[in-house]
Amino acid sequence: MSQHLLTVDSLARENVDHLLRVAARMEPIANRRQVTRVLEGAVLGNLFFEASTRTRVSFNAAFCRLGGSVCDTTGFTFSSMAKGESLYDTSRVMSGYCDAIVMRHPDQGSVAEFAAATNVPVINGGDGPGEHPSQALLDLYTIDKEFQRLNKSLSGAHILLTGDLKYGRTVHSLIKLLSLYGPLRITLVSPPGLEMPSALIDLVASRGHRIEQRSSLACDFSDLDVVYATRIQKERFTDEMNESFQGLSGDFMINRDFLGQRCSPSTIVMHPLPRDSRPGANDLDVNLNGDPRLAIFRQTDNGIPMRMAIFATLLKVDALIDEDQRPVRWFVPSQTGTLDR
Repeated sequence: MSQHLLTVDSLARENVDHLLRVAARMEPIANRRQVTRVLEGAVLGNLFFEASTRTRVSFNAAFCRLGGSVCDTTGFTFSSMAKGESLYDTSRVMSGYCDAIVMRHPDQGSVAEFAAATNVPVINGGDGPGEHPSQALLDLYTIDKEFQRLNKSLSGAHILLTGDLKYGRTVHSLIKLLSLYGPLRITLVSPPGLEMPSALIDLVASRGHRIEQRSSLACDFSDLDVVYATRIQKERFTDEMNESFQGLSGDFMINRDFLGQRCSPSTIVMHPLPRDSRPGANDLDVNLNGDPRLAIFRQTDNGIPMRMAIFATLLKVDALIDEDQRPVRWFVPSQTGTLDR
């Protein structure tokens, strides 16, 4: 594994397999049954120049559960970039303060530019419509765990990616990561104008996977293993695109009717969140709450052990995890949410 985690392109199959194994070893700590201090004294710099809740807090929690501490910066307003400081200068300064850095930025390629100025490990927390490698890794970890529960194999699986496939950086990273496994059947369904970039389709097809593009969800998906829905990323639209998507119907919504009529009882439903729960949104419907096929909250929980695995591997303490644990001393509920399954 390279010094930074900027793109899934830097990960070979053996790197991904290693992270999956380390994440599994992190489960007792992530689930608040054990405590470790392997990163005691280490400091994480969390630089988020674009809105985030889950990713930022998840990285914070993962680093803290390894015994480290976190310095948080959110938004441009309260950063020196508002005064004209370059990414290079910010990187060099933060490298003197922190042992690892997670960065999210609205401009594609900006995190890689930032990382080029430092020897401190940098993790891409999302760069505009570019990539989101840690999300793809936790998504793959989720699929692996759900398939183990259902006694399924990833080889030969049928996976549906739907929603905003043009600007959705999570699906950009995930489809490349999935292409390291297989062979797979991947179906892509998106509104017109929001299709998956052709370069990504060509890459995945070149690795021997079957790719199908459809314009509607009105098909038989009874052999579907995973539905991965994404929010329409209107914040990345031009004014002209906003106008064209105003009248978008509910044809691209994943809801109880879609699962009941077109999918099987074992189909797994995933989403990187946040989902748009407002009326008329073309997203993952809240009427699926409580359905055991809905894996979105198990998915977010899986972000903690996977991000712990990323930190431990980049900071080279992954071999110390098993020997550096002790039981927690505080009360931990048997399940963290009212809909946990």
